[in-house]
Amino acid sequence: MWIADITYIRLKGEFVFLAVGLGAWSREVIGWNLSRSVQSHMALKALRQALEARKPAAGLVHHSDRGIQYATEDYYEVLKKHGVVPSTSRARNPWDIAACESFMRTLKAEEVNGKAYRNMEELRAQIEPFLSEYYNKRRLHSSLGYSTPKRFEELNGSAAPLAAVLEFYEA
Repeated sequence: MWIADITYIRLKGEFVFLAVGLGAWSREVIGWNLSRSVQSHMALKALRQALEARKPAAGLVHHSDRGIQYATEDYYEVLKKHGVVPSTSRARNPWDIAACESFMRTLKAEEVNGKAYRNMEELRAQIEPFLSEYYNKRRLHSSLGYSTPKRFEELNGSAAPLAAVLEFYEA
């Protein structure tokens, strides 16, 4: 299962948006995109990056909130083309993507808050290594038995057994 969400980041004089896709099993960032626009194309770029990197088997579930970015015909077409099953949160229920919300909180606490990015290029230069090097490869997660997302996948695979996913979402 993959989970996706969008957040905003302040630059000097403007807000920009970050779309992120995580592997729900390992919490690894598998796709992301920064954009000045919160339109659907920004989430679609993050999805395409994840699909290219992971090449998932048909039947993978992609779960997001009910944001319009995830409900467009283009987004659903890309999911369908790759055999990915779309899933959205229940109305007014942010807990369905809690792992992604937790990631956004970590991103802001450990990278974004307290910094004054001058422009998109400076932000991108800071976010990319935070995601790919620090968060995925060095940051320990209590939910993963104090392992990093990358190490957790090395030990356990990139996809949870269905029983583990169901247990997680029934808790």
